[in-house]
Amino acid sequence: MQHACNRAGWTHWELVATLVCVLAIAGCGREAPEDAIRAQVTALQSAIEDRSASDVAEVLDEDFIGPSGMDRQGARRMAAAMMLRHQRIGVLTGPVDVALQGEDRATVRTRAALTGGGGSAVLPDSAQAWRVESGWRARDGVWRITSLTWTPVLE
Repeated sequence: MQHACNRAGWTHWELVATLVCVLAIAGCGREAPEDAIRAQVTALQSAIEDRSASDVAEVLDEDFIGPSGMDRQGARRMAAAMMLRHQRIGVLTGPVDVALQGEDRATVRTRAALTGGGGSAVLPDSAQAWRVESGWRARDGVWRITSLTWTPVLE
C-alpha cells in the first residue's frame, strides 16, 4: 500500500506523528515563573469566586503567615466564614505586579476589591479597595503564597 507523500517525502502519518512529538516536547517545558505565579493568582481568584475555602488554602504555602499571625488554617476559616455570609463573591483586581527574587521567591503587588450579591455590593459593608502584597515561594515547581498583607487604599 502506497502512502500519500508531501513535497518533502513525508507521509501524512509521519508528519502528524512528528507534530505530536514536537507539541509533547513543548508541553514538557517549564512554565516561566511569572506566568506560573499569574496562573496561581487566577486560581486564587477563581477559588474565591467559586466559594471554595479549601481551594483558597491550596494556593497558600504550608508555612503561610498572614496579618496578626494568621496561619494557613486560619486563612481557610476566614475565607469559609466570608463565603457563608455572602452567596456570591466577585474579585476585582488591578494590574498584577510580579517581582522575582531568584528562582524560587517572588513578591506580588496588586489592588483588589471583593464584591458580593449581584456583583455590585462591595465587601465589607464599608466599601473598600485594598493594596495587596504577597510573598511567594516555589516548592517542587508549584508557586504558593507564603505571606499576605492588605491595607485599605482609602484611608
